[in-house]
Amino acid sequence: MTRLIRSYFFWSYERGSFHYDVMVTAILLFVFVSPRFIDFKDKPVTTVPLHGSEVLVKEASGNSNEARFVYEVRAEDLDGASTDVEIRKALLSVIEPISGEVKLEQYKPVPDTKGKIVAYDATVLRSGL
Repeated sequence: MTRLIRSYFFWSYERGSFHYDVMVTAILLFVFVSPRFIDFKDKPVTTVPLHGSEVLVKEASGNSNEARFVYEVRAEDLDGASTDVEIRKALLSVIEPISGEVKLEQYKPVPDTKGKIVAYDATVLRSGL
């Protein structure tokens, strides 16, 4: 029995043998079945973490004379803006130093998993590119 355990531990069986197949099967079972029984506490990140004055920029579609971009701005960077006019003005004050003069087409709030607004996706149009 000790020799069998030592052979498994040092992986000394030839490929294609019965014992080799048993070891490979045991490894595959561990890899695919263990997450059901072991809580590894891994969770996906729900939002893109932004730091300081970082703004996430995503390119959207646009025609040849103008470019459309989507900027994700953290809600805390808007200095407590609550009305539509205040939010639009605050979004432009964050985006324009980065991208130059733009036209804010629309914005939509980005909630976290609990429904709290953590950011805004602002679609802006930039002419003359």
